Amino acid sequence: MIRSIEKRLERIENLLIASKTILNLEEVCNFTGLSKSTIYKFTHFGTIPYFKQAKHLYFDSAEIENWIKSNRGYNANEVKESASTYLCLNKNG
Repeated sequence: MIRSIEKRLERIENLLIASKTILNLEEVCNFTGLSKSTIYKFTHFGTIPYFKQAKHLYFDSAEIENWIKSNRGYNANEVKESASTYLCLNKNG
């Protein structure tokens, strides 16, 4: 019983986080499922969009969502189509 209530509360928290536009580090970790150390690494290398105010990191939820979507994988049919197009356009001789 307690576990189901905890899960429901966690889902409610995630919905509330998703409705915010500016997220702090912990909220981004919850939003993405990534650890703090991974988020710090991504900010260090400039791979994730962020803002820094004093010593605190902030993230725009729409930018984070777009960042996640930009790393999309492709299914087998999309890969075949892309390869066919490439081969047709780049024939040598």
